[in-house]
Amino acid sequence: MCAHRSSCPRTHDSAAHVVAAHPEQGWSLLCDGAIVFDDTGELLPDGRVIAPHRVPADRLAIAA
Repeated sequence: MCAHRSSCPRTHDSAAHVVAAHPEQGWSLLCDGAIVFDDTGELLPDGRVIAPHRVPADRLAIAA
């Protein structure tokens, strides 16, 4: 999948880079084979799913 000489970093390491972006569909493919979604969810190459990790609404900033 990736042309790096060494294996790509794990998904949770920010060194993995986007190789195919589809913002109109809400997802991007990383060089390590993971798919990340705009809602912060992930689908890892081994089939594991990481659920979206959103900030609870009561912790969001509110404009005055």
